[in-house]
Amino acid sequence: MKKKKKPSLVLTLSFAGLLICTGSAAYWLLTQGKSSSQELLPGANIIPQDALFAVSLSTDSGQWEKLREFGTKETQSLLDKNLVQLRDRFLTNNGYDFQKDISPWVGNQVTIAILAPNASKPPSKPIATNGEITGNEQSMVMILPVKNIERASSILAQPKAAKGDKWIDRTYQNVVIKETEGQVGEKLSAALLDKRFLVITDNPKTTERAIDAYKSQSSLVTSAGFAENFPKVSHYQPFAQFYVNVPYAARIAAKSPNRALPAQVLSQLQNNQAIAGTMTLESQGIRLKSVSWLNPNSQRLLAMENKAGKMQNRLPTETLMMVSGQNLQQFWADYVSTSQGNPYSPVMPEQLRNGVKSLTSLDLDRDLLSWMRGEFSVSVIPNTPKEGLPDNFRAALVFMVQASDRTRAETALKQLDEVMKTQYQFQIQYTTVNNKPVVNWVAPFGTLTATHGWLDEDVAFLALGAPVTDTIVPRPNNTLASTALFQNTVPRELNPTNGQFFLDVEHTAKNFPLPSFLPNQRMLLNATRSIGVSAAVSDSRSTRYDIFLSLQKAGKPEPLPSPVNK
Repeated sequence: MKKKKKPSLVLTLSFAGLLICTGSAAYWLLTQGKSSSQELLPGANIIPQDALFAVSLSTDSGQWEKLREFGTKETQSLLDKNLVQLRDRFLTNNGYDFQKDISPWVGNQVTIAILAPNASKPPSKPIATNGEITGNEQSMVMILPVKNIERASSILAQPKAAKGDKWIDRTYQNVVIKETEGQVGEKLSAALLDKRFLVITDNPKTTERAIDAYKSQSSLVTSAGFAENFPKVSHYQPFAQFYVNVPYAARIAAKSPNRALPAQVLSQLQNNQAIAGTMTLESQGIRLKSVSWLNPNSQRLLAMENKAGKMQNRLPTETLMMVSGQNLQQFWADYVSTSQGNPYSPVMPEQLRNGVKSLTSLDLDRDLLSWMRGEFSVSVIPNTPKEGLPDNFRAALVFMVQASDRTRAETALKQLDEVMKTQYQFQIQYTTVNNKPVVNWVAPFGTLTATHGWLDEDVAFLALGAPVTDTIVPRPNNTLASTALFQNTVPRELNPTNGQFFLDVEHTAKNFPLPSFLPNQRMLLNATRSIGVSAAVSDSRSTRYDIFLSLQKAGKPEPLPSPVNK
């Protein structure tokens, strides 16, 4: 952030991402959602196609008060601080009070968009471009729908200006533009379009770009995939809507030395064209419905398979975390196709293949993945110490997979047993758990390290760490799926799914150290009870995600500090 009064896009995206991930979002809003045009992001017909990021902000004070009740006193204070900063930057510092000057005429929402630098020759597919972008040239557009043209016109007729700047009038494409005489980046510009939208920018050229997009119908609405996919997540009177141009945003974020996401994640995101979503507030937390879609020029197609959703019925109630998916072989093939030649991939496919070969003497594709075409899951099950047994591990990492070829699976598992015995000097114990045959790997010093076996006829499991096999063999009567926490956390609208995620944040954070990914992570985790995600392939080029953040309640907040006019 080089200019105090104009944060970079990286800071804007990092802050917005932080709020989304923790449920303390500050950039969200109400859509009118009664006609087909209103199912889209408000003002999308004015935002140029090369927008990097757009978010709509609610003007309903009741919804904002509801948001501020979530979390802890600590996160409540953090959210309030950011809300005050936003209010002061956009309103107070320019001489305006929202309730007195804006609320009487503005619609149910406002939209803020960050635009990419204006290229001399726009690409034919702006959203899909691979052009270089510099992080200090973004410009901002704020769109305020007008519900009372008389009050809005009076404000625009005599606009206020900070630091004694003067407003001047000019005309562009028969639209009157008012702008201050400040420096670029601090030079405000405003225009009223068709008596329906007040457009405010921080750069006169940006205002012209918005007018061009509106009049030539070359706006975000007409960009590839937007109008087809955004209605999939529309909701009447949501708290928020957002749009992210993934390739541009990821490229800019990757250039930031203080990026919140690692380069590997940002690189993988660039396989998508865009992400859009809607956020609503519920009594126990925040619900996010989102959709991502692929570049229209991409040769890649998504497999239309949604067959997951059974693994939670095989796990015990005390399970702390579960991530599930379908067809591990296909999952790996997709990863390979998007990772080859990508220097930022978390693990290069050949490196992983060579690593598996070196450690186990097995071929990853031929010996293992070839029979892993069914649903799979990875979960964390805490250890319940048993009398007479050493307590060497606090939890077990449990992998389950539905085998498409049990014979090949058994051959591979026998090979693994032999490798553990001959290469690593583990004892291989053939025993039973609740009358089911299992195989234990016992370390040279006598510590039970892993157990594998079969559930039902075709589901293989491997448990690493704590001895928790008796909680999954046989299938437990009281399962994770039956718990109120799981049912209230993991979204069920997408049914069937191709994957789910569940994390009991409250109990996990208290008992196990979690890797740090975000600023103020411990504070945010303390405000969160659980997280649930469901995903499903919508069509060959788009994927739907439903997310629910179950949050703590901090109680009724204190009123925000009154603005201090400067």
